[in-house]
Amino acid sequence: MIPPMLATFVVLALAVAGFMTNRLPLVVVALFVPVALWATGVLPLNESLQGFSDPITLFIASLFVLSEALDATGITAWVGQQLELRSSLSRTGLLVTIMAAAALLSAVISINGAVAALLPVVVVATARAGVIPSHMLIPLAFAASAGSLLTLTGTPVNIIVSELSASSGGREFGYFEFALVGLPLVAVTTLLVVLLGRRLLPKRAPEQLAKAGTDPRERVRSWREMYTADLDTERLFTGRLGVVEVLIAPRSTLIGRIVSPGMTTRDEDLVIVALHRGGTTAVHPDAPAPPGTLTLRAGDSVLVHGPWDALNRYVQSSDVIAVEPPHTLQRGVPLGRGWRRCLAVLAATIALLATGLLPPVIVGLLAAAALVLLGVVTVPQGFRAISWNTVVLIGALIPLSSAFVSSGAADAIASLVLNSTGSMSPHLALLVICVLALILSQFISNVATVLVMGPVAVTFAQTLEVSVLPFMMGLSVVGAAAFLTPIATPANLMVMQPGGYRFGDYWRLGLPLSFVFLAAAVLYVPLIWRF
Repeated sequence: MIPPMLATFVVLALAVAGFMTNRLPLVVVALFVPVALWATGVLPLNESLQGFSDPITLFIASLFVLSEALDATGITAWVGQQLELRSSLSRTGLLVTIMAAAALLSAVISINGAVAALLPVVVVATARAGVIPSHMLIPLAFAASAGSLLTLTGTPVNIIVSELSASSGGREFGYFEFALVGLPLVAVTTLLVVLLGRRLLPKRAPEQLAKAGTDPRERVRSWREMYTADLDTERLFTGRLGVVEVLIAPRSTLIGRIVSPGMTTRDEDLVIVALHRGGTTAVHPDAPAPPGTLTLRAGDSVLVHGPWDALNRYVQSSDVIAVEPPHTLQRGVPLGRGWRRCLAVLAATIALLATGLLPPVIVGLLAAAALVLLGVVTVPQGFRAISWNTVVLIGALIPLSSAFVSSGAADAIASLVLNSTGSMSPHLALLVICVLALILSQFISNVATVLVMGPVAVTFAQTLEVSVLPFMMGLSVVGAAAFLTPIATPANLMVMQPGGYRFGDYWRLGLPLSFVFLAAAVLYVPLIWRF
């Protein structure tokens, strides 16, 4: 039997190799981790699979439902329009606005919550601005990580180091005390992304864009040309009403019916807006019908206008084929049906997360349930909204953190650090601890990293007879610098598929940012929180 410590390092090495080679789907590589930890005896079966019931896994899944509600009700379309209006003349302006929004939101709720809420917004904004998502989504995740240093509740790491500091002869950190280092780091992160982003981020089309909806303005423009009709976007698309384009299906019962613009459909009483046949206008010269009308044939296209619910029911008929599902067009309508209810749930969610009255996972599950009960999203819609790839990746990798601690691998590293630097200067001791924490946080959670390295840092402070505060704050800073791999944080994973990123895309921009955060932890932090 392989010793548990050695087995843990082997599993970690194989997983990292699998992620970096990109030869297997990330989900397959991730699922290898809990299976291997069980097969080698490092963890019992229930602990190997505990990640799939972990609160953070359920919390992130619930946030995808909230993100879907923001998208489906047109709130993200409205925010995207505001981003476009404020940044339409400058790609840099759009980038700075996105990063500022991510940083501020992550300080209030969480890194994962901020990225989940803003992801569809950014996809909408980039599509309208003509910018590829791969130049915006890694900056979104990185800005959210930097923004977690603005408040005590920005990340669990901040709470851990604050409590550890108080229990180790120091004191607790104030709610906004982290902003003394967080604000400069958010500013520097934004500056570096603006200066280096184009050169260091890939220019790659995503495998599958987040559900951003179709811009009704663009759709109406193409309809005007195709149907040679005078169509008014503001009149056709509202929060309650919309338009859908359908084709008359083969063997449809509508074939042979004489119709004209202004008439209503047989089902749902939708208004016919325009008609089109075979590349010509609605009035076909050979049509056996009165002027201004059209005798329907298979393949004819028709624009129908009416309530969104009626449009969704209408396209389910076997008589017509929807060119585009109504719900994809509805997403592009700013502040559509249910947006007030959705905003109310969002506000309550933010308030509960900010005050800490309930555990985050409970808040997320209550938010998802409320959105369903209020009719903002349906149950099938909510399940479809969840990115199961991301959920499986997170659930499968959480046990690796537990194994790293339980097998003694973390203790071995801590002992090595203590033996190597125990009698050296505080700055060098802080540097070594922060470097190790920075490396570990790229492969295991930053919470687990701080739990492992925190006691080591306390020992260093007590041995050197210096304050524990700079060690704790330094760990918090490097804990937020999880920039080198997509598995470093759930937020990094969230943007991977929508941005079309690969495993090796993160470190190019993440490496200079990591050096900045490391320098801040070792050089700047001791100036504020002195040894």
